[in-house]
Amino acid sequence: QVQLVESGGGVVQPGGSLRLACAASGFTMNWYSIAWFRQAPGQEREGVSCISAVDSSTVYSDSVKGRFTISRGNTKNTLYLQMNNLKPEDTAVYYCATGSVGACGLKAHYYDVWGQGTQVTVSS
Repeated sequence: QVQLVESGGGVVQPGGSLRLACAASGFTMNWYSIAWFRQAPGQEREGVSCISAVDSSTVYSDSVKGRFTISRGNTKNTLYLQMNNLKPEDTAVYYCATGSVGACGLKAHYYDVWGQGTQVTVSS
């Protein structure tokens, strides 16, 4: 069974850091592009970052560029999102998604396998 499970969310003060993890099972993650999305209450799901299956290149949204870093773990089936200098506007449920065998992108329709999400709250 193909499955993605996110972890690592929590409550952090502005300026703080969190590292999210996405554990994959039922398939080899390195064969697919994989992405992080987020969704805040009342807002549409937003692509945050992705890493390509083709050449491991990465893409970041303008809102997180320079603060977030996406990476694959040393084990083949783990994805991370290191989030530094967090801001209140980063508050959202964060999802990992996969399913694209080409270059990655930040549009939700590129992906057909999604995790259940992990809540990130940035508040003082």
